[in-house]
Amino acid sequence: MGKPYFEGWYFKHQKGEDIIAFIPGRAESGAFVQMISPLGSRFFAMPELVQQDGFIRVGNCVFSSSGCKVDLPGIHGEITYGTLTPLVSDIMGPFRFFPMECRHGVISMGHSLYGSICLDRQMHHFDGGMGYIEKDSGTSFPSAYQWVQCNDFPLPCSIMVSIARVPFYGIRFRGCICVIVLGKKCYRFATYDGVRILAADSKHIRLAQGQSLLEIDLKPSSFAHPLYAPKLGQMSYTIRECCSAEIQVRLWDKGILVLDTASKHATCEFVRHN
Repeated sequence: MGKPYFEGWYFKHQKGEDIIAFIPGRAESGAFVQMISPLGSRFFAMPELVQQDGFIRVGNCVFSSSGCKVDLPGIHGEITYGTLTPLVSDIMGPFRFFPMECRHGVISMGHSLYGSICLDRQMHHFDGGMGYIEKDSGTSFPSAYQWVQCNDFPLPCSIMVSIARVPFYGIRFRGCICVIVLGKKCYRFATYDGVRILAADSKHIRLAQGQSLLEIDLKPSSFAHPLYAPKLGQMSYTIRECCSAEIQVRLWDKGILVLDTASKHATCEFVRHN
């Protein structure tokens, strides 16, 4: 009998305060598509998910590196993606060679959007907006973690940070993966690169690595919506995601402040389970 397994992709579409993300995936409990926006979230059970030739087909929905076509009850539309911006190397670093409870992947830190989604007869237009794509796979989500993502800033910038309780060969440690793409420059903070987690809670993150220092202040809105999350291969417990958190980001490199920017449209999750 095989080990319990899940995999899911996170396709986020954003233009200012208008955000719609789709999460196609499969687990031991079956295939599915989840949708989340500032207005709420929905879960759709599907007969199967098929990956073929770079396309993810689940029900009548198709997702790929070039865009998505969505056909769900009360939700339909099509969005085309511009050139994706993957990372130069795997965000998991050397941990990609080990069996992990949850394996994270960044497919695109940011790309342009063209198209629209009709949600409950209301059109959401994303022409000129920004997209983001990531993937998770393994057996379970971490029992405790926080995740923040945003690329809606006044300047060309995209950020993703995840801090989690990680089981690893009989021990548990607090691991961190974080990327800031600022113009053409990429800053990475990670456990395997010696990051020090100086603070990490629902309102403040402070990371230090080498001669770099990152500070993130968060103010999540009260409108966090439920999503199903995997545990031992089953989509059996609920987390909550906020699509409209206020975020302030400051980054110092060699003592010089290289980034000081803010947004009112960050996405975040803060999860604590035993």
